Amino acid sequence: MNHVEHIAYDMVMITLSISLIVLAIILFLACKKKPVESEETLPVKLCARAYPLMEIDAATDGFNHRRIIGQGRLGTVYAGTLEQEEQQLVAVKRIHPFLVLSNAGFGFSSVLKWLSLAQHPNVVPITGFSEAPGERVVLMEFVHMASLDFYLHQNQDGASLLDWNKRFRIAAGAARGLQYLHEVVAPNIVHGCVKSSNILIDVNFCARICDYGLNFLAPVEKRGTVGYVDDEYWSERRGGGVATKESDVYGLGVVLLELLSGKGCEGGMLVKWALPLIRETSFSELLDPRLVIPSDMKPLVRLAKVASACVGNSRKCRPSMAQVATILNNLETEVCL
Repeated sequence: MNHVEHIAYDMVMITLSISLIVLAIILFLACKKKPVESEETLPVKLCARAYPLMEIDAATDGFNHRRIIGQGRLGTVYAGTLEQEEQQLVAVKRIHPFLVLSNAGFGFSSVLKWLSLAQHPNVVPITGFSEAPGERVVLMEFVHMASLDFYLHQNQDGASLLDWNKRFRIAAGAARGLQYLHEVVAPNIVHGCVKSSNILIDVNFCARICDYGLNFLAPVEKRGTVGYVDDEYWSERRGGGVATKESDVYGLGVVLLELLSGKGCEGGMLVKWALPLIRETSFSELLDPRLVIPSDMKPLVRLAKVASACVGNSRKCRPSMAQVATILNNLETEVCL
């Protein structure tokens, strides 16, 4: 190869090298992932924060009785103010000491972090927790209204505030929240004790499910559970209750009967009283006498039939929460819009 050929060869190789470098740069820029607008706007699911017990103690003024806003089978609920969170108001559930002792070896923090992944308009989010020897505390978003149980059974004027339209909306909202827990959160969450006191009503009369997934703290505690769970709940395991999605459907069915009749669960007596009335289509006897019976009874009849399907069948024959939610959503659209 003569001198001219050497120069020509070198020029070709230089050109080829430059081309390869340019191509590599183009490929790098093309393959470099750019932020997707929809990804930037998606909410980030954060696990519940672990708080020192001293911070919770300060937030509740030493668990002052004046801050108590509720009591139940699992614990006492206080209104707390977190100083480190710009005076954020939270609901602080202090688990009963005897339940803490009976679950001393259970992975409390792991369960609470899992439960805190639930983020839905019809679910009260768990925002934090605290644990120490003899103490277990759950922090939840503070809902600035009362429970469905309070409206229906404890406040003389509460029932009149819940007209039929609001009751349809509450029924559908509760079903949507439970469907989300059953089918969307991974792993799925079984509530364990669906009842009117575990459905909070916010300022817009929107149903918010609370106390979900905490049944592990009191599987054998019958107080506040009897009447809201099916017979299979107690027969599945000797000495303790076994919560399932089907038992949640049963509990929602009882809540629907409460919305229809205005009566309390009364340890299961409501179901025994209401089912024959529904089967005999005696709806005038079933419906809450504090409200005017509407001229179009069809939506209420359908609601009663849904309730009957939830509580009047065995677990294998019950509708799923998704099926219940679909029907109740349609009823809400038909009645409220």
